[in-house]
Order: sequence, then structure tokens, then C-alpha cells
Amino acid sequence: MDSALGFAAGVMIAASFWSLLAPGIEMAEQLGHTPWLTAVIGFMGGGIFMRLTDKFLPHLHPGLGSENIEGVKTSWQRSTLLVLAITLHNIPEGLAVGVAFGAVGAGLPSATIGGAIALAIGIGIQNFPEGTAVAVPLRREGLSKAKSFFLGQASGIVEPIAGVIGALFVMKIQSLLPYALCFAAGAMIFVVVEELIPESQSKPENIDTVTMATMLGFSVMMMLDVGLG
Repeated sequence: MDSALGFAAGVMIAASFWSLLAPGIEMAEQLGHTPWLTAVIGFMGGGIFMRLTDKFLPHLHPGLGSENIEGVKTSWQRSTLLVLAITLHNIPEGLAVGVAFGAVGAGLPSATIGGAIALAIGIGIQNFPEGTAVAVPLRREGLSKAKSFFLGQASGIVEPIAGVIGALFVMKIQSLLPYALCFAAGAMIFVVVEELIPESQSKPENIDTVTMATMLGFSVMMMLDVGLG
């Protein structure tokens, strides 16, 4: 599980640069924006958005006790809070894919269908360990296999919703597209640094293996993006 989460982190780090930040900076230049300023505003905006969501949405990360519940106080069940923790991860992932395809739909020359497909494949691959990170702890909590599996799948339902919102938004307001790409990158990096990497390296005996898994995830996403993009 630690290696799977590390792999997911590597995929998201690579996707943040190759599929989001770099195209966002290139688009900013094409639209006459100040590239570095656009990148900073969008990137930090994504991180701030996720920080606020993390602060107020009740959730509990797998492997932690009920005393570690984050967000506003709630009487929700532990299983619900575990699902919400992974659902929170999936918001920027869906947004990133939607923005990438929206850029292609908007006809911008720096956006390619191959790059958007590579991002979708990469995010899809890393959703396997994230779904498992929901289902396994729920099974340990005593839920049935069927219910644990269903809730693991349900945690990803926010991705297509966020994807459609992101695509429609950037196609309607093309001048904001570079900001949206950098925003999605910042949101994903926040999730990686704040949650995935600490969770994956929580056991000292696994750190070396997890680090290599993270590098493998980065390499796979980089290969997909460069090869297809």
C-alpha cells in the first residue's frame, strides 16, 4: 500500500509539470500574459484552494485514529470520513483532466489531444492505489467486501464532475486557461506533499522502496506525456 501511494504521488508530480504547468506557461506566452506571474498566481491559487477545502471539509486519512479527524467538527461515521479523505484528493485530478481537454477543445496550439489523453491515462492508473486506500481500511473497519468496494469506487465520482466543470469553464473563458492549468497543478502538488508522501513514508522500513515507487510513477507519467504529447 505504501508503494502504491508513492507511485500515485510520482504520477501526480510528473503530471503537474509535464501536463499542466509547462503547457500553462506556454499558453500564457501565446496569450500575451506575463508567464511567470500567471504560473505563480495559478499555482498558489490551487494550493490555497486545497488548503481551505482541507481545513473545512471533515475527513480522516487512512491509518489514523478518530482523534486525527480534520475539518469542522462532525458526528459523521468514520467510514464516511475515510471516503471523504480520498474524495478530496480526486477534485484536483478531475479538474486537471477536464482543463487539459478543454484546452484542446478551445483550439490552442500548445494543447494536444495526445497530451490530454496521456494525462487521463496517468490519473486513471494512479486511481487504482487511491481506490484501494479507501476500500482496504473500510474492510478493516468491519464493512462488507461489497460495501468497501462500492465506497472505494464512489470516492472517485467527483472526478468526472470536476472534469466537466473544468472543461466547460476554460472553453467559455479562454483567457483564464493558463491560470486554470497552473491552478490544477498547484492543487495536485498540495495533495502530494500534504498527504500522499507523508502517508506513504510513515513506516521507516519502507522508505527506500516507496521512494523508488515514487520515481517509477514519475517516469511512467513522463513517458506517457512525452510519448503521446
